[in-house]
Amino acid sequence: MKYEFDAPDKIMVGVRGEVGNRLFLLQARQGRRLVILKCEKIQLAALAQWISQVLEDMGRPGHLPDDFTLEPEYEVDFSVGDIAIAVDEERDVIEVTFESVEEDENLATLTLTKEWAGGLAIAITRLVEAGRAPCPLCGGPLDARGHDCPRTNGHRAPLR
Repeated sequence: MKYEFDAPDKIMVGVRGEVGNRLFLLQARQGRRLVILKCEKIQLAALAQWISQVLEDMGRPGHLPDDFTLEPEYEVDFSVGDIAIAVDEERDVIEVTFESVEEDENLATLTLTKEWAGGLAIAITRLVEAGRAPCPLCGGPLDARGHDCPRTNGHRAPLR
C-alpha cells in the first residue's frame, strides 16, 4: 500500500515501553488519514541528522511546531526498512520516503515544510537522548545489568 501525505496536518514521534525495550513510532496525519510506522532508534537518529544537514542548506525555518505527542495507540501499518530524503527546491519542502522492511511494497511519503522537518528533528533528538547512554568504547547502548563491550575482547568486566 502507498501512503501519500503531501500536506500533513500533524507529524508525531514517540516511544512505547521502558528504556532498553522501547518501540519507536512515527505517525503522520492528514485529515482523517493516519499512518503509523515502526522505526528503529538508529533510523530515527539518522533521519534527524539528515534533516538537520538539509535544513542548513535550505535556510532557517520559521516558527517550529512543538507538539509531537503520539496519538492513542493504533495498529502499526508497517516496519520501516529504507528511508530516503529528497529536497524540492521549487516548493521549498523536504520529501521523506519510508519503505517497508518486508517485501510487501508498503511505502509512505511525507512532504514536510521546513518548520515540520525542523521540529521533527528536534523531537527525535530528544527521544534518542532520553534513552540509554552509549558505551564510550563501542557506542552500543549501556545496560543497567552490564554491557559486554566487543572492544574489550572479553578482557574486562562488563561496563555499567
